[in-house]
This record gives sequence, structure tokens and C-alpha cells, in this order.
Amino acid sequence: MTSRTGFLCRSAASACGALLALSALSAAPAHAQGTFDTLKRIVDTGTISLGHRESSVPFSYYDNRKQVIGYSHELMLRVTDAIKSELGLSSLTLRLVPVTAQNRIPLVQNGSVDLECGSTSHNAERERQVSFSVSIFVIGTRLMTRRDSGIRDFPDLAGRKVVVTSGTTSERLLRTYNERLTEKFTIIQARDHGESFQLLEASGADAFMMDDALLYGERAKAQHPEDWVVVGTPMSSEVYGCMMRLEDRALKAIVDRALTRIMRSGEAMKIYTKWFQRPIPPRGLNLNWPPSDALLQLYRSPVDHPLG
Repeated sequence: MTSRTGFLCRSAASACGALLALSALSAAPAHAQGTFDTLKRIVDTGTISLGHRESSVPFSYYDNRKQVIGYSHELMLRVTDAIKSELGLSSLTLRLVPVTAQNRIPLVQNGSVDLECGSTSHNAERERQVSFSVSIFVIGTRLMTRRDSGIRDFPDLAGRKVVVTSGTTSERLLRTYNERLTEKFTIIQARDHGESFQLLEASGADAFMMDDALLYGERAKAQHPEDWVVVGTPMSSEVYGCMMRLEDRALKAIVDRALTRIMRSGEAMKIYTKWFQRPIPPRGLNLNWPPSDALLQLYRSPVDHPLG
């Protein structure tokens, strides 16, 4: 676990004002206790727990110095500035908590993480377990394979081996697709995206299914990026959002306001350009990926519901 620490230094008046503001935000007492407690704890402790990924390039991942960086992480840091400001805190300690595809939702639910911004797809099933912010990205689920593999789309997988990161929506989609086939393929699970790509590089799998943006991110880490191609008609289109505890309405209101301002002001586009159209760590490869029309529309009109 890593942390970025600031000293808590606030007056009693500012803390008191923040708590009054929280009370005003808690309009539905039957649902507000958990909401109030999250922000009250932030005020009382001067600390917020932020969930991040370790290898979701270029969204949230470690650089060579074990510092957390990425598109989603940068958005999350801007949001924490807004939380600090709205709660009247002169400083705020950021407790960075690494999460995986398997444990990210439980860690939000049990209070270990207050806010997670990484590469988490917002769908109807998940929004029954956690609360999502306005969406921060739009992706399609595709395949990465060696350039000379002969695989160009999902029907070409018959009889082959496909790796997918465990606990992701891609795993569920891939298993459902495979069940419908007469000539099936073998599904291999990996712990995270980095492990999935390592298996692909080592010829332990013929293809890697995941969100297209993450596939391009893994390609950026390859010894020979030109050997790898992202192919296939997207099996699904999904949106990413930042996660909070279910019914955490007061915190969600602050997060949504901050993200909406960042998107509509053009700030999000600058952050996108930095991570998708400029050289990024660890190898300085440029993903050269222009924003999609769907993402530009999201920036113009932020929404907090899943696609479909």
C-alpha cells in the first residue's frame, strides 16, 4: 500500500460548517446514515481512502517508481480537491489502497475504500451493489493477438486459447459467448491485466480479451509493441465510472459535480490527450488513440447510467 500524505490543519469552525452542509445534503434520513458517516469520517479524520489499480494502463497503474499514475487516477485526484474544498478542509490525507478486479467492489462495500476510480465498468448488476459517478470513459470489448496469429475476430477463436482477467465483465461475456458455440475455445483466467498479457506474450494463450483501451495500454508495455494488434468487432460497449458505497448520495453529489465541471470545461480532454495521445510510462509509447465520438458526447453531456 502506498500513500500521499498531507497534514490535517483545520479550524473547529470550518469542520462545524462542513457538518452542517452534510446535514443539508442528507434529505432522506432512512438512507442517509451511511452517506453522512462517509463524509463525517473524512471531516473527523482528515483522510479519504482512494482505490486504485496496479496495472490498468493507462487508467490507473504503477510507474517504475511504484507511484500511482493514469487517466482515471488523475481525475480522482481532481475530485479529491473538490471534496476537500466543499468540506472546508485546508488539507486532506490521501490513503491509496490497491484493488483488483476481484476485490474492488467488496472493499468499497466494507468501507476500506471510499472512492475508486480505475477501469470499472458500470452495469445494471453492479449498480445494485455500489453507487457510480457520472461516467468517465467509453470502451468496446475486443481481442489482442499476435499480428501473425490468423485471429481477426471472435469466430476465429474456435479451438484456440483465450486469456481474460478474472472478475471482469469481459470474463462473463466471453463465457456466455463460448457456451453458444459448437466448436469451443479454452478460457484461461489471470489475476490482472498485466498477468493476462504476460501469458499472451509467453504463448500461453492465442488471444487476450478485454476492454480495447486496456489492450492498447498493455501493448504499450510490450517489448515489441508492433508485434501485437487489437482486432475484432466489439462484443459490447461499456462505460467506466468511479465507485462509492451504495446510497452514498452526499459524496456522489460532490463527485458528480466535480467530474461534470472537469468534463465540460475541457479539462478532461487535456487529461485524455496526456494519457492517450502523448508518450506515457513505462516505455514512453504513444497510444495514438483519438477520442471516440461517444467519449466526446460524454464530455459534453455527462450521465451516470450504464449503456444499453
